[in-house]
Amino acid sequence: MRKWLVRILLVGLGLFVVAQLVPYGRNHKNPPVLAEPRWDTGQTRALAKSACFDCHSNLTNWKWYSNIAPGSWLIYRDVTDGRSSLNFSEWNKPQDGAGDAIDAISSGSMPPWFYVILHPKAGLSHADKQALMAGLAATFKNSPPIGGG
Repeated sequence: MRKWLVRILLVGLGLFVVAQLVPYGRNHKNPPVLAEPRWDTGQTRALAKSACFDCHSNLTNWKWYSNIAPGSWLIYRDVTDGRSSLNFSEWNKPQDGAGDAIDAISSGSMPPWFYVILHPKAGLSHADKQALMAGLAATFKNSPPIGGG
């Protein structure tokens, strides 16, 4: 039994080391900020920055663990997918996910629970969520996204 456990552990360690050689998920260069919405207030932007910007802007704060596979693969995919649906840094481009943003916050699906575990400041209080949703609604009304929302 002990012999098998050691073998399994060594194979797992070997796979982990090999996974570090896969280059996917390591491009952590943030593209330039092209255009932000005209925020209704600084508070709305601050709340969005705290809870949304890492995946929904070009201002991602890449933590040290975003360089370790296989987590780096998942984080890179989440940021890429988030930016493609709603990107507060490219407001001059289509934002097809903007129409779902307020519902996602209201339902609790954004920010995702696993993100909040590693980023406690993203775990907004009920009052902050309400303020963010109202602020996004006002922002989207005054500075409508292109192609959605």
